[in-house]
Amino acid sequence: MKTCNEVYGNVHSIETLGAFDGPGIRYVLFLQGCPFQCQYCHNRDTWSTKENKLMSVLDILDDYKKYKHFYKNGGITVSGGEPLLQMNFLITLFKEAKAHGIHTCLDTSAACYNAKQSSDFQLLMKYTDLVLLDIKHINNEKHILLTGSSNKQVLEFAEYLNELSNPVIIRHVLVPSITDGIDDLNQLRAYLETLSNIKDIEVLPYHKYGISKWKEMGLVYPLSHIEEPSREKIEFAKHILKHNFPFHK
Repeated sequence: MKTCNEVYGNVHSIETLGAFDGPGIRYVLFLQGCPFQCQYCHNRDTWSTKENKLMSVLDILDDYKKYKHFYKNGGITVSGGEPLLQMNFLITLFKEAKAHGIHTCLDTSAACYNAKQSSDFQLLMKYTDLVLLDIKHINNEKHILLTGSSNKQVLEFAEYLNELSNPVIIRHVLVPSITDGIDDLNQLRAYLETLSNIKDIEVLPYHKYGISKWKEMGLVYPLSHIEEPSREKIEFAKHILKHNFPFHK
């Protein structure tokens, strides 16, 4: 068995004082590689699985310790890209983090969930305190148009987490004319009510901050014609998804 100094992750970037990816102030590790191709992606440079910066689990924990006095109510969040692409690294990191009393959070869109790897996922969830699950679109055909892939594995992962009773915060990016339709929001709400492990639902307003990355890579940003949602649309979506929702305590 490899030690934590021998298991490496392909890292895109690190945010040492993250305030939006889990409870408290957090060390947020963005991993390289993602099988989804979301049209609004603000981290377009994370898609490739080519080597970016390799860091061992020990490298990460040593770096975390430099800032740990900020993380009294926080911990480590692993995001991406899609962190589930690097399962062995993720399991090893979270196992070591829990051994040091660090709160662990997985930020994922479940793009590569596979029920055939249930033993790996069960082991990962053993060391995961919280999952931030991004449901891009509840309608499968619209999900395919938006991301290039089906949402089948996303919903399967949501149901798997529910079976394990792992705490989950659902995230939904509100994109005008794409993910903000009342029928789609009602369908998403109805689906989420079938789950009993949801701690919160976050409506994330679509933004254009990532356009510059697409341009730098010589790519055309596909949603340049879409404007950011108004405050009224955001509050309307929140009302549909969250009002009187039976959140897990």
